[in-house]
Amino acid sequence: MKKKTLNKIVAPALALGLLVPVNAQAADHMPTASTPAGDLRATLDQLLSEHYVLAVTSMMKGYDEAADAEVADQALDQNALDMTPAISSIYGEEGGMKFEEIFRGHNDYSADFVEAAKSENKELRMEAEAEVDEFVEEFSTFLDAATEGNLPKEAAADALELHEDQVLSVFDNYVEGDYEEAYMTFREGYKHMFNISKALSGAIVTQMPDKFTTGADTPAVELRSTLNSLAGEHFALAAIGMQKGYDQAEDYDYVTWAEDQNTLDFKAAIASVYGDEGAAQFEKVWNSDHITAQGDIVAATLEGDEAKIEEARMKLDQFAVDFSTFLDAATEGNLPQAAGEEAIKQHEALVLDTFDQYVAGDAEAAWMSFREGYAFMFGVGETLGNAIVTQMPDKFEETTMPEEMPETGLGGAQEQSMNSLYAALAVLGGILLAFVTLRKRKVSEQ
Repeated sequence: MKKKTLNKIVAPALALGLLVPVNAQAADHMPTASTPAGDLRATLDQLLSEHYVLAVTSMMKGYDEAADAEVADQALDQNALDMTPAISSIYGEEGGMKFEEIFRGHNDYSADFVEAAKSENKELRMEAEAEVDEFVEEFSTFLDAATEGNLPKEAAADALELHEDQVLSVFDNYVEGDYEEAYMTFREGYKHMFNISKALSGAIVTQMPDKFTTGADTPAVELRSTLNSLAGEHFALAAIGMQKGYDQAEDYDYVTWAEDQNTLDFKAAIASVYGDEGAAQFEKVWNSDHITAQGDIVAATLEGDEAKIEEARMKLDQFAVDFSTFLDAATEGNLPQAAGEEAIKQHEALVLDTFDQYVAGDAEAAWMSFREGYAFMFGVGETLGNAIVTQMPDKFEETTMPEEMPETGLGGAQEQSMNSLYAALAVLGGILLAFVTLRKRKVSEQ
């Protein structure tokens, strides 16, 4: 079989989104998450959040001198290269290349932090920190100029500095063995990348009203981004967690803790609206046929028990049937069962491909599958989000675009993002409860 290489795996949605005429976004002005502005935000959501995941993971692997450390670092570099077409489609080739020069270059500092930690070289650490400060200054200046002040330098610098601090905090706590703090910060840093993409996409939309007639923060686009954030984090933690479990790493339990927190983002919404019973039923369905099955595959692989591996894989297949049936029923056919089942099975296949290739020692194939699987999750928000929006159009009426960006900068964006998160989770929680009810009705009919 031909070996995979870490080349570009998916064309950014932005380039395609800008080809859509702005007056052909939705029939009869019905709300939709599939707008040029929504595609722009989704593209930035995907690439920026993947950068964060790969940056943190490659630093951990570099410190551990893992066999796939170099390939993980290559994946991080390719992520930066994949951003160039998106930026070039907005600001031209010159702007794209300037972006690449600045953004791709700052990935090199990661190796310095890793080497400084391994050798306990305080001078090298200080030099790396100084380089980060230079990056924040240079990149925030670039963003201010490129967006013509719609993303002010001060706001951009604050956001970038927080991002860099979060990356280093995850790494430093990992080195010190404080895994709880490391993964708490991991989740905070992951969510922060969606705040950055929201602010940047909003600035671009405001700057270019001829290309975007609706905002990057309409209710439908907010739902799309929220679902993408949760889906992307789920995939990243599942894939990384299975690797950690197979390696019997000391931080394995904390990765699974982070994955549980991702699940609780759904459960809490259900409990707040429908009570603890509905939330507990959801948790059982999600974990036993899905999350727990992945853990079973790790354990069975370590034991070399093929029968148990096959049993766990069958659970995942059943989960795909159950969850797609629920989505069809809950969305009143706007997300058909067959399409949902196919998508869920493809997601699970990519998680398992990443794991199987890692176990086989094929690092390039494993990280290729990781990137494919992560990118795949960013279709969840658009597909499921639009199914929900089509079903409940009154809840997702598009708002008119503001004349200028809020003066509060990213702080305001973060607060709005959290409010949107809770609203979207409440909607999704209602759908998930419908699935619980559907399952209970099927059992009673048997």
